[in-house]
Amino acid sequence: MAINLTPLETTLWNASSPPAPHAPALEGSEQADVAIVGAGYAGLSAALHLAEAGHRVSVLEAGEPGHGGAGRNNGMVIPALSRAFPDDLRAQFGDQAGERFARLVAGSAAFTFELARRHGIDADAVQNGWLQPAHSPGRARQARERFEQWDALGANVAFLNAGETAALTGSPIYHGAWLARDGGHVNPLKLVRGLARAAQAAGARLHGQSPATALRSDESGWHVDTANGAVRARSVILTTDAYTDALLPRLRRSVVPVRFFQLATTVLDDAQRAGALPGGHALSDTHGDLHFARPTVDGRLVSGGALVLTHDWRRRLERHVRQRLRSLFPALGEDLRFEYAWDGLVGMTADFLPRLHNPEPGLFTLGGFNGRGVALAVASGPVLVQAVEGRPAAELDLPVTPLRPLPLHGLLHRIAPLELLRYRWRDAREVRIAQSAPARPPEGGAPPPPGRASHRDGRAVQ
Repeated sequence: MAINLTPLETTLWNASSPPAPHAPALEGSEQADVAIVGAGYAGLSAALHLAEAGHRVSVLEAGEPGHGGAGRNNGMVIPALSRAFPDDLRAQFGDQAGERFARLVAGSAAFTFELARRHGIDADAVQNGWLQPAHSPGRARQARERFEQWDALGANVAFLNAGETAALTGSPIYHGAWLARDGGHVNPLKLVRGLARAAQAAGARLHGQSPATALRSDESGWHVDTANGAVRARSVILTTDAYTDALLPRLRRSVVPVRFFQLATTVLDDAQRAGALPGGHALSDTHGDLHFARPTVDGRLVSGGALVLTHDWRRRLERHVRQRLRSLFPALGEDLRFEYAWDGLVGMTADFLPRLHNPEPGLFTLGGFNGRGVALAVASGPVLVQAVEGRPAAELDLPVTPLRPLPLHGLLHRIAPLELLRYRWRDAREVRIAQSAPARPPEGGAPPPPGRASHRDGRAVQ
């Protein structure tokens, strides 16, 4: 089922970014060590690290770099998965593999910010931390558990009580939060275009407006065809995630693309900015119908959400998000307007975990980031290099799993938005229970003092 998305040119990110790097369409035949299909975060990070390691790399992109999810997302850089804790990863993949996976996730935001600094990428990067506030007492206890597991891994995290959470967010509604201090936010289109330039500077060949039309292998290696050319390579990496098409039908049916919407306010006044995420943190909370917001360097808030029905979506979404932001941040007041609106696709998997596949010799696929792709997709680039260079699957930081199409994929694609109704019902029920229950002190003892992270080595973090 085709989804007509708004043009990339309508986004705030495009309006505040330099032009995309020159990436001529592929004309004729090209020889490479590795062909990459998809110029988003994972594909470009892999291209950059492969080129730096001396490999000949050709990248094929259907539009321009960042035209898909990499240029349309909210721009939060989050060193955590959407559902799984470190203990969950160990239980699913074994102690050693699960531990490596968890450490990759925990370090993904720091890796992303450092990579941007190393290559001089101006992505409007703010590394003040990412917050996950809890909208009910039960979710606050879960937030403490998340903090404790990431803390035991050595991650740069803290747990905040309700008062500390209100001070950092400007919102009075939360019961506590856990804070990933290495997280933050970027202009995602600036970041992906910067990665494209860095990959080109390292020697990678980047071809825009060159959708791959066929993929095949023979005794000489792999062949990726486009309308006007072809790339021959020893290995192929597919990083198309939610935008995967019929190039590899099994892969397309393994991820459910979910449409997501973003809104950017007009520039806020000083009082509004002082009362809504005054420390510059990024926030996405524990509601199933996710409440999220992040500031921009020019003084806006970017938020959004999903919709069950998408007709007249901008008017309906503005009304919904305006009401939500006012309830979260009372300082915003009545005069809250939106200047930009756009949409994109998020690649979702059945267990909310990303997928690295090696379905045939020399063929690798990576996707299914479930809305956490800025940090983890960038940090996965070196993992793809290791896979291409022949490191055993059991030693990779991302587990290699079988490529299994989802049963009734077409139906799942159509009914996925209806899951939002169940999330909203559950969210409302949790709030009603919290409001009717007698107050009780938070569990687990006193939280670490604000301004410090709890570490096994006891060091303070700014």
